[in-house]
Amino acid sequence: MEIRRGGPADVPRILEMLDEAVEWLVAHGRSGQWGTDPWSATQKRQDQIAGLVDGGTTWIAEVDGRAAGAMVVSPERQPYVPAVDEPELYINLLVSSRKYAGNGVGSGLLAHARQEAERLGVGLLRVDCYAGSEGRLVDYYRRNGFTATSPFTVGDWPGQLLVQRI
Repeated sequence: MEIRRGGPADVPRILEMLDEAVEWLVAHGRSGQWGTDPWSATQKRQDQIAGLVDGGTTWIAEVDGRAAGAMVVSPERQPYVPAVDEPELYINLLVSSRKYAGNGVGSGLLAHARQEAERLGVGLLRVDCYAGSEGRLVDYYRRNGFTATSPFTVGDWPGQLLVQRI
């Protein structure tokens, strides 16, 4: 796996990976995370991903030259997350293609985020995620070195904030 800098040209592939994830979640009875509609089906979600890519630093994990995962990091947190009194690197998006599930794509991108935080001299890496479905996604981040801190809700969507000290 190789990780390269991404950009606006990667938005269609990121949307495709998000669509794959929604399809998989729905097939496994876990539509609470992102609903049942593909990300690419609504202009609002397309604009949301384009905005994340434009406003942050995008990293694309490639396997055999094919985009297998994407991550967007930024010094800016999501608006529903409490501010901190120190510089941070915030993971605003992490998705991997279902075609590469179990190959460590997400973990590789998270390791890259840690390296980026170190390179930037930032001591705090934060991410938030869906906390429903028995906390499976929260557990994933814990296995990757994060510590769960503050649970929150956005409407009726249960979320969990996680941190990792660098």
